[in-house]
Amino acid sequence: MRRKPLSIAVIGAGMGGLATAIALRSVGIKVTVYEQAPAIARVGAGIQVGCNAMQVLRGFGLEDEMRARAFYPRSWNNKDFDTGEVRFDQIFGADAEQRYGAPYLLAHRADLHEALASVVPPSQLKLGHKLVGLDDKGDRVTLTFANGEVAEADGVVAADGVHSVARELLFGDSDAANFTGRIAYRTTFPAALLQGYEIDDCTKWWGPDRHVVIYYTRPDRSEVYFVTSQPEPGFTVESWSAKGDVTTLRNSFADFHPQVRHVLAACPEVHKWALVDRDPLPTWNQGNVTLLGDACHPMTPYMAQGAAMAIEDGAVLSRLLRDIDDPSAINDAFRRFESTRKERTSKVQAISRANSWLREPTDVDWVYGYNAWTTPLGD
Repeated sequence: MRRKPLSIAVIGAGMGGLATAIALRSVGIKVTVYEQAPAIARVGAGIQVGCNAMQVLRGFGLEDEMRARAFYPRSWNNKDFDTGEVRFDQIFGADAEQRYGAPYLLAHRADLHEALASVVPPSQLKLGHKLVGLDDKGDRVTLTFANGEVAEADGVVAADGVHSVARELLFGDSDAANFTGRIAYRTTFPAALLQGYEIDDCTKWWGPDRHVVIYYTRPDRSEVYFVTSQPEPGFTVESWSAKGDVTTLRNSFADFHPQVRHVLAACPEVHKWALVDRDPLPTWNQGNVTLLGDACHPMTPYMAQGAAMAIEDGAVLSRLLRDIDDPSAINDAFRRFESTRKERTSKVQAISRANSWLREPTDVDWVYGYNAWTTPLGD
């Protein structure tokens, strides 16, 4: 006799957590998402939604919505910081869509997050729940939250980010975050502030020790986003809401191409945060608890694949849990999840850390041609 549907608690309502909740619900699993923030804030940042991530979003029924909200770029062009000489022009648009089976889109991060959140019933999203305790009893996992509430589930998927509480509860804090010694400035702003000045669809401007990526986030080119990376070893603030100094930013890129200088001159304000990553973990799971996304494979943003890896994770995990009706089989599914995903995510981590992606002609098929719904599952 088939028992009642599995119940899975998802910790974290970021891209990975919401994608996992959607994917698990689609295979009949009862899901509750616990998010420590009291409200979901609209953060002013862009995001590149690769063809591989769009394959998953298509499975969620979100492709049309994302096409309507996002910009469809001709390419991701890579240029020398001062001369503008093309190093490598990675063509996207219709060519990539035909080759990889899904579009490459540039979006506002909040638009992607809102699209994912729209598929999760509000009753299954618990805000203001900061995890403080996990007790895996074998057949049930008890979760304790800072607000005093206690919950139970057959299994737990921790998608609670680079500073994962669940990871620390499972494995201790021995794998401390690696501050890279670099910081990033980023912002979105109305393209009208460019006063008619034309910019590329999407360009990464490569300097000797710093870079800046600039692209549109709206179909009508009405919004511009940029994000930088430059050395500043003493800065270790990770908050996405921390303000940066616009004048300091502009001075940091004073010798860059006129197009870069014009964009930076037009932006009214910027945010600043420290870039952090971690080494790959020896294992992602313990009992009926697994880590997912940045909680187990955080990475620098240089491949624009961090969120995509977490979204892929959710789809793969749902395939492994789809036919399980006994909590005793969850740990095996979580181990298969790790064996399916670890080689790919570790490779992306390493290349992202090296900051070499697309600097020269690059084989991109293994990244953008990946389909989480059909990739072979590990033993």
